[in-house]
Amino acid sequence: MRKARRGLTVSTLALVILFGAGGTGLAAPPPPPNPSDSEIQAGKADANAKAGEVGRLTNQLAQAEQKLTQLRDDVELKQEEANKALVDLQTAQDAAAQAENDAKAARTEADAAAAAIEKARTDLKSFAAASFQQGSTVGSLSAYLGADSPKDMLARAQLLDAVGGDRLNALDRLQQAQTEKSNKDAAARKAAEIAQQKQDAARQAKNGADTAQAVAVRAQDDQASQNTRLEKNKSDVEQQLYAAQTKVSGLQGQRQRYQDWLAQKQREDEERARQAALASAGGGGRPSGGPAPAGPAGSSIEAVIARALSRIGMPYAWGGGNASGPSRGIRDGGVADSYGDYNKIGFDCSGLMIYAFAGVRSLPHYSGYQYSAGRQVPLSRMRRGDLLFWGGPGGIHHVALYLGGGQMVEAPESGLRVRIAPVRYGGIMPYATRLVG
Repeated sequence: MRKARRGLTVSTLALVILFGAGGTGLAAPPPPPNPSDSEIQAGKADANAKAGEVGRLTNQLAQAEQKLTQLRDDVELKQEEANKALVDLQTAQDAAAQAENDAKAARTEADAAAAAIEKARTDLKSFAAASFQQGSTVGSLSAYLGADSPKDMLARAQLLDAVGGDRLNALDRLQQAQTEKSNKDAAARKAAEIAQQKQDAARQAKNGADTAQAVAVRAQDDQASQNTRLEKNKSDVEQQLYAAQTKVSGLQGQRQRYQDWLAQKQREDEERARQAALASAGGGGRPSGGPAPAGPAGSSIEAVIARALSRIGMPYAWGGGNASGPSRGIRDGGVADSYGDYNKIGFDCSGLMIYAFAGVRSLPHYSGYQYSAGRQVPLSRMRRGDLLFWGGPGGIHHVALYLGGGQMVEAPESGLRVRIAPVRYGGIMPYATRLVG
């Protein structure tokens, strides 16, 4: 509507220059159309109704975007929970495998201990039978066992008793070792059983986390689809509002041109009357005319806003946009690629600002650099045409152009389009950047 009004002013200026006051012999042109008050009021009523509808849809969209943001946060949380469950499952699987290996080793040790005891018991029986059998010899004891004297026989008996006792002691130690290894085997089997239970629980937790993540992603996708529908409805009504405002501007322009015509005609009549009076008095004289009025000074910030608004409805394309207009997006290896931005012609947030300020100020294609490209003013003093930014300690991640009245124009994110939206104060930077004025 502002462009239309400037156009009307320029038209009026041309009319005044063409039929300047003080020009003689120039008649005022035929009267232009003069719309009635009822036509103008009807046009305004229609525009107001459309503006109200845009406001209602804007509020709905803002609520939907807030819900979508919450759902995105939920998806990120579920993704992290799924990652945790995966790590826990891997840890439980490793622990179960280690416990099973320990159990197998303990069983092997217990079996070996049992076999050693059995062999020792067999050896002990063989030793006793061979030692006390008449005429037998056992290894290196043959010299004593073959003696005939009582003294030699006593020595033989003592030696056999000592060797037999030693073997019995060894047998006791083997039996004690078997008991310990059997206890260790039982403990290892119990540990393996517990580790298996933990592994099963971890697997169930992983399945549950994966299911929760899938549910959260579906909810996000459903909400994103709803937001897209709301955005389209809002865009349609905005186009209708633009058409209604254009109609009102046209009617008001016609009325203004008619009033300018009346004023010009009155000046022509007064000039003719003055010339006639001079002629009748015989004084002659030359017409006096004042200088032609100057046109209104152009506002570069309005040109910036007009350029930005002219691209409403263009697709978001990450990396897209330059001083000449929309351009093909580029790959980011992540979210933008999943939306196919590299195959779209459009703008990202900083690319739209480059295009809007082309001819007024050259900007880099990075919102962080754009934040420091001009004079920074507190948000409490922001005005139409200032740049608004969002970010945090990690840096700036978004930029938009403030329109006044709590509204802004932006290229929001992948999957959406250039739009007018209410200013979002969550995560907004404390300063606006003023490039003009």
